[in-house]
Amino acid sequence: MNISAKQLRRAADIQDKIESLQSELNQILGNGSTPTEKPERKRRKMSAAARAKIGAAARARWAKMRAGKK
Repeated sequence: MNISAKQLRRAADIQDKIESLQSELNQILGNGSTPTEKPERKRRKMSAAARAKIGAAARARWAKMRAGKK
């Protein structure tokens, strides 16, 4: 792309204006977050029994792999 500095500055100004208007629209509609913000991820909780099952399965896979190498 051959863009002059003037065109690049104009594009940046337009982008800033779009972001400003989007923020204003979100405030009017009651949506506090902006599109550039990532929502906070909720962490899933895993029970101790589930962790134990996963650990046992992993140990079994490793044992099977080690037994195949001998």
